[in-house]
Order: sequence, then structure tokens, then C-alpha cells
Amino acid sequence: MADTLGLEDIQSAERLMGVAYTAGERQLMLDNLEGQIASAVARRAVSLGNDEPMATRFDPRLPNFAMPAAEGPMRFSDKGAAPLPDDDENIAFAPLTRLSAWLRSGALTSRRLTEIYLARIEVKNPDLECFATVTADLALAEADAADALLGAGIWLGPLHGVPYGLKDLFDTKDVVTGWGAEPFQNRVPDADAIIVERLRAAGAVLLGKTTVGALAYNDIWYGGVTRNPWNLNEGSSGSSAGSASATAAALCGFSIGTETLGSITSPSQRCGTTGLRPTFGRVPRSGGMALCWTLDKVGPICRSVEDTAMVLAALNGADIGDPSTIDAPFHFDHAASWKGLRVGYLPEAFEEGATDVDHAALQAVRDLGLDVTEMSLPDLPYGALINILYAEAAAAFEELTLGDADDTLTWQDAGAWPNTFRKARFLSAVDHVQLDRLRLRVMKALDGLFQEIDVLVGPLMTGPMLFASNFTGHPCLHIRAGFLDMGTRGKASLGSGKLNLGDVDESGQIFTVPQGFSLWGRLFEEGPILNLGMALEAHLGVADRRPTFAR
Repeated sequence: MADTLGLEDIQSAERLMGVAYTAGERQLMLDNLEGQIASAVARRAVSLGNDEPMATRFDPRLPNFAMPAAEGPMRFSDKGAAPLPDDDENIAFAPLTRLSAWLRSGALTSRRLTEIYLARIEVKNPDLECFATVTADLALAEADAADALLGAGIWLGPLHGVPYGLKDLFDTKDVVTGWGAEPFQNRVPDADAIIVERLRAAGAVLLGKTTVGALAYNDIWYGGVTRNPWNLNEGSSGSSAGSASATAAALCGFSIGTETLGSITSPSQRCGTTGLRPTFGRVPRSGGMALCWTLDKVGPICRSVEDTAMVLAALNGADIGDPSTIDAPFHFDHAASWKGLRVGYLPEAFEEGATDVDHAALQAVRDLGLDVTEMSLPDLPYGALINILYAEAAAAFEELTLGDADDTLTWQDAGAWPNTFRKARFLSAVDHVQLDRLRLRVMKALDGLFQEIDVLVGPLMTGPMLFASNFTGHPCLHIRAGFLDMGTRGKASLGSGKLNLGDVDESGQIFTVPQGFSLWGRLFEEGPILNLGMALEAHLGVADRRPTFAR
């Protein structure tokens, strides 16, 4: 093998790796590369399934970490006094707190609520393309079972009887789980993912599988492009594309998303939903497609802040099937005081790229009576961590690349997965180890920041926190904060080494679309960001506005 290599090959590799060797050093390498290459080829002969994780596990906890103590039972607000609306649309758009109360009191049956959502899916899904599979018969059977339990005086909890949409990364027994990608579109698992089991145990009703950008990236899948219900000319962003679109359009009571780098928060930003990305390791991924074993996180997408707490309570908990899960208590009390929270912001996040809505949201935090402290993070190349994502994703789907099945994916741009997976073969293993060491330094930087404050607030896409917090595993709540008038936005892309949300076409029609705001918290302390998020949501007063389905 090595005799097919020449000095010019090593020089080309040097340019790709950004290093320079002398002629003597090149000759030494040329003379003994054969064993190194043979080892790589031998390893590639071993087929590794997507469900086989790495031996190295990421743990977001530093040695000085102390797990928050459990603080008693969950306490959600009581919305039972509100009368049931006469109009089906008003029922469909109601928050979980109201849906749960109506179901428990008998004012609303799970069958009727399920039929409302199935009817809306039938009407809206052709435009939105947000459901890959609708499990109508299963949903009605589960709804009838939920009603029967309530009739017998058995209540399984706040999600009892509530229909939901499941991102099509999670296995559902005997139901297609196609990962949004052509090579897997006929894949039918023989068991349920652990979160499906947990949601069923909580009484939730599965409406179907929401679309996912192919292999957890963007909003393009084997059936089309998932649309933003506020502007049907643009995609919903991704990769939790269908979950955000369906939830915003009230085609379900809530939905499940995942995030590796923006896949809950970015579609929530575009579609105006409330997305909660929990601490890494809190929710098990067993039975879900792996993209990046040290980055993938599972969380709810809802229409209000408190709804996300209700769903997370059902999802929380370690599972032996996911070696990265961490046994951690989750506590939420809707009445817990947020007034003593120490809140900070990063000034650079409010510079170029920040919108009027971002600045108004920061002022709204101050208007709540909180002192907001200017904070800083060390000057580090946070964006460079994306090469970890590239490497893990390329490894997870190596067989697509080496077997040329990546050519079957619809999206084939420079920033799409096929090209990204190919480029990842040129990443250096040495640099990868160094990136892991940089990641530890970033973990220490955010740990230091959260020693001084309880919550950090700011825009999602400006400043370092999108990258930094995803790689450290800190939780993030993204809420609707206002509206902007803008043209249609293009596809998001990671191809340039950063998250580019796409160019805006300002030459055509202008649409009024939602804009969000993010709150980050300490590891395994989602409660404070949820309580402050509820207060901010109420103060801003924009959560109830409904999509226009404009063209």
C-alpha cells in the first residue's frame, strides 16, 4: 500500500492539515506508513451499527460538581377553572396545562382531542409536510384506552390523554422510522425507544412521526421540505423540523425534538415554539438514531414554557441502554420565586446580528426588576469545536460514505451531509484529541461563569453560547420573544464551519415571523430557567399569537 504513495501525496496532505514537514521528514513517513494504513483498512472491514456507541463517554460534570438535591413533588399551575372553548381550533392551540385539566375533569375526552388533531393534520400537513407518518388507528386506540382509565378513576399524570408528535429518529414498534433519509425510509423497528415507553406510561397518545431533516440536519427529508407555518415559502429549520412546525400549527399537544447543535432551538426560533434542550445525559436516547454520541440531547417542543416542564418530567431519568445517561432529579414548581435569581448577559451577543427583539427581550428581563450583570467568557475558538461534530457524524454514517449510498440523499450541496462526511475523512486524529482538551477548557469556562450567575440570557445565534453550551451540555430554554418583518430565508448550513441560517430574500414579499430569546442555566438546574422563562413569557405577552400560514 505504501509503495503507491509518493512525496507529492504527503505534501498534499500537509496542505489539508495545515502543517509543514521537511524533505527528510516526508521520506521517513513515506517509508513506514504501510502499517498505519493497513490498520485503518482492517478497522473499516468491521461493520459498526448506528446503535453501537463509542467507548469514550462524555460527562458534563467537572470534579467539583454537586448534583442538586431533589426538592419535593412537581407543582404545575392549576388551569382547571377555564371553561372548555366551543371552537376546535381554540382547543387545539391550548397549552398543556389547560388540555391536561380539561381531560382530567372530563370536560374533554382524549378521543375528541385526538380527532381534532388528526383532522388538523389532514388539512395542514399537505402544506407543511411536518408529519412523515400518521398513526391514526394507533392514536385513536391509545386515546380510548386513556379515556377508559380516566373513567375508572386512574390518572397517569399531566400528559394523560394528550396527543403528541414524535421526531422520526426514535424507534416505534412496527411503524416506519426512516430518519428522514432515503437509505432508511423503509426501516421498521421491532421495539419502541425508551422515551416512547415512558410517554406511553404517562398516558400520552402518539399521533405519528414528525419529519426530521435527513440524518438530523436541516428540514429536507425524503418526502420533501418541512415548512414554517408563518411563511410557507421557507423551511421550518431543523433538524426537529416537523416537531416545531406541527407544534406551532397546533397539529399536536406537544412534540419531541433532539439537538446536537441547534436542532431544538433553531426550529423553535423560526416557528415560534418553546423549545427546552435539557442538560446532556438527563434524557436517554436508547432506541434513537445516533448522530453524535457526545452531543445528542432529547427535549420537548411546546407552545408555552410550563408545558416543557410537564413533558420533561415524563422523559427524565437514566437508562441502561444509553451509557451516557446520568441519574439526576428534576424538580419544577410553577410558583417558585425567580426574583432572587442572578442573571447575566454577554455584551458581544448583542452586537452585530442582534435584532430589536433581542434588545427588547433583554430590557424586559430588567423590567421584571432583576439586575442583569455584564459577563464575559475567555477568548477561545468556540466554533472550532464543530470539528468534533463532523467527526462523530461521519463515523456514525461511515458506511453511507464508503458505500456511496450518500448519493441517494436529496440534499447534495457543499454544506450537506454527503460532502461534510467526505471532508471529515481529512480531519486529524491528533487535532481531534486536542479539540477534546479544548472542550474541557470550555467546560471550565462555563462552570466559572455559572458560579457567578444563575441564568444567562441572550440571542440564540449571536455570541458563543450556541456552540459553547451544546459542547458543555448546559441546558437552554428558547422562548418566543417578539416578531420581525422579513423576507423568505434560505437553508441553514454547517458547511462553512459555522451555523449559517441562510440568506434572506428581501426583494420579494415580506412576512411577519416570530423571533426568540434564549435562557441558559446550570447543569441539571432547568428549574430556574423555566421559572424565569414563565415570568418573561407573561411579561412579553406574545405567546398566544397564531401562525398565519402565509404564502
